[in-house]
Amino acid sequence: MENHTKEKKLPRIMIAAAGSGSGKTTVTCGLLQAFLNQGIKMSSFKCGPDYIDPMFHSEVLGIKSRNLDLFFTDENTTNYLLSKNAESQGLSIIEGVMGFYDGLAGKSTDCSSYDLARKTQTPVVLLVDCKGMSVSIASVIKGFLQFRADHGICGVILNRISPMLYPDIKELIQRELGVEVLGYLPEMKDCRLESRHLGLVTAKEIGNIKEIINRLAEQITQSVDLKRILQIAEDSGAIHYEIPEELSQATHKNSQKSFKIAVAMDKAFCFYYQDNLDLLKELGAELIPFSPLDDETLPKGIHGLILGGGYPELYLEQLSKNKTMLQNIKAAIDSGLPCIAECGGFMYLHEQIKDREGRAYEMAGVVQGESYPTEKLSRFGYITLTAKEDNVFCAGGTQLKGHEFHYWDSTNTGTSCKAQKPLRKTNWECVIGTKTLWAGYPHIHFYSNLKAAAEFMNKVKEQKNSEK
Repeated sequence: MENHTKEKKLPRIMIAAAGSGSGKTTVTCGLLQAFLNQGIKMSSFKCGPDYIDPMFHSEVLGIKSRNLDLFFTDENTTNYLLSKNAESQGLSIIEGVMGFYDGLAGKSTDCSSYDLARKTQTPVVLLVDCKGMSVSIASVIKGFLQFRADHGICGVILNRISPMLYPDIKELIQRELGVEVLGYLPEMKDCRLESRHLGLVTAKEIGNIKEIINRLAEQITQSVDLKRILQIAEDSGAIHYEIPEELSQATHKNSQKSFKIAVAMDKAFCFYYQDNLDLLKELGAELIPFSPLDDETLPKGIHGLILGGGYPELYLEQLSKNKTMLQNIKAAIDSGLPCIAECGGFMYLHEQIKDREGRAYEMAGVVQGESYPTEKLSRFGYITLTAKEDNVFCAGGTQLKGHEFHYWDSTNTGTSCKAQKPLRKTNWECVIGTKTLWAGYPHIHFYSNLKAAAEFMNKVKEQKNSEK
């Protein structure tokens, strides 16, 4: 057989940590800016399914950041996406997720930062939150070095440590553990990125974000060995991958087509996997952004509609008052316009959404029932979805992979799919699916089933042809 394996030399580094809240996003953004200030071309990635951290990366880079997730995509496809999206002749920084070894179902290293670093052969810099510790810092690092022999940890950065204490702790770590200490950051309270119920607030909501990131970059330039980090990244081996066969077939089939898909893009709807959007373009789509908050109607001449996740619960009054948009969307979907509505977009299609004070706001009315707030996360985490009946993505029996993370639930979550949590017995029914609609809380990664993404485009194509 002909060998289609490709390789790409790609300087890369992962910023991992002992756990969430250690400062990974803060330090990653500061590093991106510090290297950019030195004239180095940069790309960034986020390990795992999170939407918000890549938005912060994008605020620094001015270009889209991508997710790398071994639950959604196999090893080859993950390496393909890393190579495809990395800046040629530049440096790629991958921000880890949770604790370095934390993986599926909270009881496996599968799909962890460690797993991604190992399968992409990416060297790791371990970020250690040193607040309230001194000598004990070394014992924390020792545990990470000894837990797995193939950890890939090439150095550490000490976060929130006193500049006076740093030289002694650095000497201790390097003497006792033989791992390089690449620098430190003192506690910078005015540079911390705020939290909200869905992880971090979105980047555009922090008015002085540029100022914060520039201060971080200035500090990092002074106290972190950027030259050594770049050396470590440049010493990483080439990425090896094959272009997924299903992708080659689908893009070739649709390369000369042009189908218009409206995509909700504003403060209320902003959670999208950039690779999903890029894939639709490769499959022949022209993506037309619009705002359910501010626009009166859908864009003209569209053949498909995507309502992504976000924070509609923060803009209920404005969304509800935009009656012409609500009516336009309901009429379009009722008439058979192919539509994907995920999480926040799914909530928007309900008859109403309640806020935390119990006030109800009228929405599009495509989905019977109401969306309402809960006190904790509902059905949180990775899921494998098996379609029980045909829908706009696929035939019954087809599997896709997704993720749920929401504090609002619904009186009508749908019964078109069975959701199964990995490594657990937990399962449930979800998604309202028809031959022209996919509406539910799960966020789907299209690369988990490229044929499903192509099938959605087929439905869009049929919609365009029906208008001739």
